[in-house]
Amino acid sequence: MHSPDVLSDLLVIFAVSIAVVFVFHQFRLPSIAGFLAAGALIGPYGLNLVSDLGQVNVMAEIGVVLLLFTIGIEFSLAHLAASRSILLLGGPLQVAGVLLLVTVGGVLIGLPYRQAIFWGCLLSLSSTAIVLKALASRGESDSLHGRATIGILIFQDLAVVPMMLMTPILATANQEVLPDALVALAKSAALVGIIVGAAWFLVPWLLEHIVRSRSRELFLLTIIVLCLGIAWLTSLAGLSLALGAFIAGLVISESEYSHQAMAEVLPFRDSFNSLFFVSIGMLMDLRVVLAHPVLVMALVGAVLVGKFITAVGPVLACRYPPRAAVLAGVALAQVGEFSFILAQEGKDAGLLTGEPYQVFLAVSGLTMLVTPFLIQWSPKLARRAEAFQRLYHWLPGQTTARVATVTTRQLRIKDHVIVVGYGLNGRNLARVLEETEIPYVVLELDGDLVRRESRIGVPIHYGDASNPSVLHRVRIEQARVLVLAISDPFATRRTVQIAKGLNPQVHIVVRTRYLKELEELHQLGADDVVPEEFETSIEIFTLVLRTYKMPPEVIMQKAEQIRREGYAVLRRSELPELAHHLRGGILTDVEVETCRIEPDSPAVGKTLAQVSIRPRTGASVIALTRNGMTESNPSEKVHLESGDVVVLMGTRDQIRRAVGLLTDSKMA
Repeated sequence: MHSPDVLSDLLVIFAVSIAVVFVFHQFRLPSIAGFLAAGALIGPYGLNLVSDLGQVNVMAEIGVVLLLFTIGIEFSLAHLAASRSILLLGGPLQVAGVLLLVTVGGVLIGLPYRQAIFWGCLLSLSSTAIVLKALASRGESDSLHGRATIGILIFQDLAVVPMMLMTPILATANQEVLPDALVALAKSAALVGIIVGAAWFLVPWLLEHIVRSRSRELFLLTIIVLCLGIAWLTSLAGLSLALGAFIAGLVISESEYSHQAMAEVLPFRDSFNSLFFVSIGMLMDLRVVLAHPVLVMALVGAVLVGKFITAVGPVLACRYPPRAAVLAGVALAQVGEFSFILAQEGKDAGLLTGEPYQVFLAVSGLTMLVTPFLIQWSPKLARRAEAFQRLYHWLPGQTTARVATVTTRQLRIKDHVIVVGYGLNGRNLARVLEETEIPYVVLELDGDLVRRESRIGVPIHYGDASNPSVLHRVRIEQARVLVLAISDPFATRRTVQIAKGLNPQVHIVVRTRYLKELEELHQLGADDVVPEEFETSIEIFTLVLRTYKMPPEVIMQKAEQIRREGYAVLRRSELPELAHHLRGGILTDVEVETCRIEPDSPAVGKTLAQVSIRPRTGASVIALTRNGMTESNPSEKVHLESGDVVVLMGTRDQIRRAVGLLTDSKMA
């Protein structure tokens, strides 16, 4: 029967993949490379353990569809608008650069110009699946180079459509084919516009009614149907299924249910997506590599170097710093999965047949195989590129060093805070620093944001904080605090290391996403690291305590206690004995809480003796803070004023009664 064959193939694929990826993991090698190696091992050119490649390819395509669908949900139209420069300028320049380079090279070695153009189309596309997987695993999807890479990848996926329509034109000398192709392209664009427009109005309405049913199964099925349905409809217009799924994700991203949709699809995406990488590995014929080793390796090197160069230039042209351009160039240096689909079309049209087709598969597969390793190695290359940054000075406004020279030439500031990144965290910090009259300066790499905010008086400058010359311009040597509020792990680590070398006394505060990065950042020189995972856990228990009507002072004290003890344990493991005593119950009967005296407090104007906190509640007042000054063991004759902070010590019940005495007029 057919079904058992499919199940046995899946069993073989996943079993071998588990073994190979486990071995790769032991040597700290990327899992994507493990999947590709597993495919080469069990494929028809290896041990030939899989009998039905067609079924595997279908499931692999589903994986790519789900991947692009989740990317569309995460990206949203706001991200597209923010990346319009790289999407509208960097993407076309990159594709055109590869096309020109390959076409000229192909003609010079004797290829007919039509075949040379087709090879340019094949090699201009990069692997969306591999690159996005690698960026996500490294937490760099929202970094500067991550956004640049994703923007170019999206344009490449869009470019597949005209390339597919160009294939029959390149395969024949008949000039009458061109008008038909243009008409088909216009029809495709019109049909896609109708589909997207209809989905924009119908999807939110449909999801709203589905959510009212409160059925998780119904919601999941609806999301899958929307993903596959919109992808199928757009494929009828000539787009690829994967690109149609990306459009479906964009549509859903604008609804309030996008986060739940993302959570429901993720397990399916990861399972099917591994099949895609295995299926790519199966296409690799190692016999071609053995028969033409010099040719294949020379082509692999030429593709990697050529695509790297043609990606770095457009990213620099979009006013990204050299470091981001180098990282994006390495990420885009391989051949993409859509190239295989395009190659099949070229094979059917007679543009790519016989041994050249197998050479293309071998070269493409090898570039995909080495990509995860290159991405791991790319930060070192980017670091070296910074040493040659002066070579880019001829690009107007490109380098952070040149921009910083212009914008901060007259900067006179000391004992200040340097805020790196002007997102939500940086903006809130800047507002507080402004209100408290603490001098600060902001570094940001979004040129439009810098121009907009500088017009309203924000001390913000365009600059890459991982560049020593930029830190010099904002006077890192005289700064008291450096705050890194960016989501670029590489730039964060690099900046911490450089800043500490330039000013060993500067206090560095770093925002990071994951706890696993905390120890490394401390080793590099960060004084305080704020992991979003940890802060999220604090916010969760704060909301729970608030639901149980716990006093705000108790909630605040608990949050500060967890932060104080938790960060110390995470950072230095300094409090294991204290944590043990707390769990053992030695200190559980004594707590310290704070209570702020509000203007409507019944205690305002009264002395501590008149309030009689200890006689009436059993709690003790151990300190009093007023106008930033703290007095321990305050006198009973002290009059309480609005804004005072009373520090209480006692049991939980005693403190709760004392807080009520200070805040509730009924208990006074």
